[in-house]
Amino acid sequence: MKKSSILPLLALTLAVAGCKSAHETTPTPRAAEPISFDDYFYDKTMRLDFYHCGDSLNEMYFFDELKQEPYFAGSHVSLTDSFNYGTQRFVLVDEASGKEIYSYHYCTLWDEWRCEPEASSVPTGMPESVVFPYPKHNAVAQIWSRLSVTETKKRGLKHQPWEKKFEYPIRTDNPFVRAFSPVYEVQDLHVAGATQHCLDIVLLPEGYTENEKDRFLDDCRLFISEFFRFEPWTSNQNRVNIRMVWAPSKESGVSIPSENKWFATNMKIAYDTFNSNRYQMTRDFQAVRDIAGHAPYDYIYVLTNSDKYGGGGIYNFYGIGAGHDRFGSSGAVHVHEFGHQMLGLGDEYVEIGNNISEQYQPGVEPYEANLTTLTDISSKPWAKEKAEPDSIFGESFAEGGGYLEHGVWRPYENCLMRALAYPFCPTCLKAVTDYLEYICR
Repeated sequence: MKKSSILPLLALTLAVAGCKSAHETTPTPRAAEPISFDDYFYDKTMRLDFYHCGDSLNEMYFFDELKQEPYFAGSHVSLTDSFNYGTQRFVLVDEASGKEIYSYHYCTLWDEWRCEPEASSVPTGMPESVVFPYPKHNAVAQIWSRLSVTETKKRGLKHQPWEKKFEYPIRTDNPFVRAFSPVYEVQDLHVAGATQHCLDIVLLPEGYTENEKDRFLDDCRLFISEFFRFEPWTSNQNRVNIRMVWAPSKESGVSIPSENKWFATNMKIAYDTFNSNRYQMTRDFQAVRDIAGHAPYDYIYVLTNSDKYGGGGIYNFYGIGAGHDRFGSSGAVHVHEFGHQMLGLGDEYVEIGNNISEQYQPGVEPYEANLTTLTDISSKPWAKEKAEPDSIFGESFAEGGGYLEHGVWRPYENCLMRALAYPFCPTCLKAVTDYLEYICR
């Protein structure tokens, strides 16, 4: 589960568990044959809204509605994702041919919640959505979840298999696809090229009122300057687009339940998620999508009107950071959280004394590119080819990661995924760069 670090000025954690019930399963996704975008899609977005529900043992999806959004920012070439990160997998299948025509992986806040003690006795549901290029022909939308680490280990498997949890038919003659009605201003902040060949980030404001637009713009500029201070972003400024949507809130500030501070904001973001005082999140992802849809985007990052250290990042879901934290560490936090958000990189730091985890157990290899239990290192060359010690990153192949002192290894002693004083280590840098190449094709 995601927790705040017990160490000062370390970014927050991301750990999730897959479903424990057995449904239809599939092995690791394989790269599909090339798909012609123009044969199957219009250059706009369809959004499928649903409710992600259940408890610690059960997972269910309930359909909400379909929506149309005006922009599809993704690649027209990289349409089926074979990286196999994350805990959820969305697949779009062409009905006539049975061909997989679009897919991607992601994680959710609900996955984290189900690891909390509350999930053992109180079921809940969270509004979520997936987006994909608008189909020209009838199709079937599918959502798959990973089997939990615990159940995977019981079955004697080295990797968590996928289970299909939800299907919904997409009909081109469906009259109930809700049209998009723009209400907010969009502003280009750093536009380098065409959306389909760039990584597109949209910055959203939370807790900035109508008369605080200049403050939000200042925080956006800080995000941009700090983002491009770190590699691989310094060298790839010509492949990144950043825009903002100006959506003012009724009240100024971000809710902090532990301090009995509550504010009327657009996305209902709050600190204290899962009782972690630094973890900012919202349960209402659909509200986040409603604002983000005003601009083309691959990734959503929310800046909160707060000087309290904290944030969060969930793979292919969204990221959040304090717009101007009092420690002056916003920039490093943003880039750390974006490492979670873009690639699902695991946290590499250790919680002293912690050797129990819902996510990392001997015998099951993590999906994260930067962590290993040494169960199956065939996809992680860094785990079998020790690099020379580095003056910045220290010893290579260090034990401890994923919050555990023992049983999990990380590529180097030091990295931005471990502490904010460092850049990405060579392993994380390569993983992010490889994924950037995929997105920008």
